[in-house]
Amino acid sequence: MSLLAPPLSLYIHMPWCVKKCPYCDFNSHGLRSTPPPYAEYIDHLLADLDADRVDFAAALQDRPVISIFFGGGTPSLFSPELIARLLDGVRERLALADDAEITLETNPGTVEHGRFEGYLDAGVKRISFGVQSFDDDKLRRLGRIHSAAEAEAAVKSAQDAGYANINLDLMYALPRQTLAGALADVERAVALGPTHISHYQLTLEPNTVFAANPPPLPDDDQAWAMQEACQARLADAGYGQYEISAYAQPGRRCVHNLNYWQFGDYLGIGAGAHGKLSDPAGGELRRRWKTRGPRAYMESKGGQARIGGDHVVAAAELPFEYMLNALRLIDGVPLADFAERTGLPLASIAAPLAAAYRRGWLRADTQRLHTSALGQRFLNDVIAGFLG
Repeated sequence: MSLLAPPLSLYIHMPWCVKKCPYCDFNSHGLRSTPPPYAEYIDHLLADLDADRVDFAAALQDRPVISIFFGGGTPSLFSPELIARLLDGVRERLALADDAEITLETNPGTVEHGRFEGYLDAGVKRISFGVQSFDDDKLRRLGRIHSAAEAEAAVKSAQDAGYANINLDLMYALPRQTLAGALADVERAVALGPTHISHYQLTLEPNTVFAANPPPLPDDDQAWAMQEACQARLADAGYGQYEISAYAQPGRRCVHNLNYWQFGDYLGIGAGAHGKLSDPAGGELRRRWKTRGPRAYMESKGGQARIGGDHVVAAAELPFEYMLNALRLIDGVPLADFAERTGLPLASIAAPLAAAYRRGWLRADTQRLHTSALGQRFLNDVIAGFLG
């Protein structure tokens, strides 16, 4: 395969949260009576990064990092001083683009007054709040530890500290939610003036409390009506949809997530973190993920035991992996990117492409690959067509 090196990002996983939410299937671990070893974990993150730099030295050479994303768990459980120490260590080990986007996920129930100034001083340029709803009853049903008033106060506190780039996560199709309730959440989010809103449907994921004991959720038609109505309201408020669940003011699209969806590369450090890296010289694309348990991850001390899995993506898997990301983008991607990012000729997907065009799932465009309105509604079916 002939690959071109795409942009490079860094994902950092912080695995602890105050309390595990019943819908959450992320690698997150609720706090217990003994506080987690936050400072020690920073040391292990840097050791993990050091080891990855050795393993991927050739693939990483002369490639600046365009974005860093702290995900979790709840990264805001870590103090600004620890985040600063980690970012200083990253800068010593990797070249960062001058305009690199650095995002910290934040739970409104874990932030303390004055912390936002510290995160800003540490180099965090973008804050992402896991609000989910502005209805206190819905927040309780979701197991969230904050109230609507606390969420609004946290957003305003970040803005007062100087943050001009803020995302709010909102869910819809919540237990017993009505169309009016979903729109009310959007209205309260818009009133706060964030630059970006992630608006996505609550789904029942395997191995979660909600999957074992499903709450009463709106049916598919009700959920679709919520999506369409909220989409229209966000558009009226100046938030352009650029991905299935992402809306942004002009110039405020999330650089980090765009790199995922455009099949870019990313290193992943931390317990359970996933990474994807292209090696143009070797002509292969590799996925690596780290050991999930925080204790086992730290006991590895940056050694081989930190690796939970390592997988060279086979050529037959690449079309599906590429489309799983690229087709989420409303404007799609240039057709030429498929060959550049996968190393495969466009002819290798001629049959599933023709089938998707025939069904009206893709727009008739000779330059770009993107879904039609019908294709967006049946996106899982579109993507499934590219399975080997």
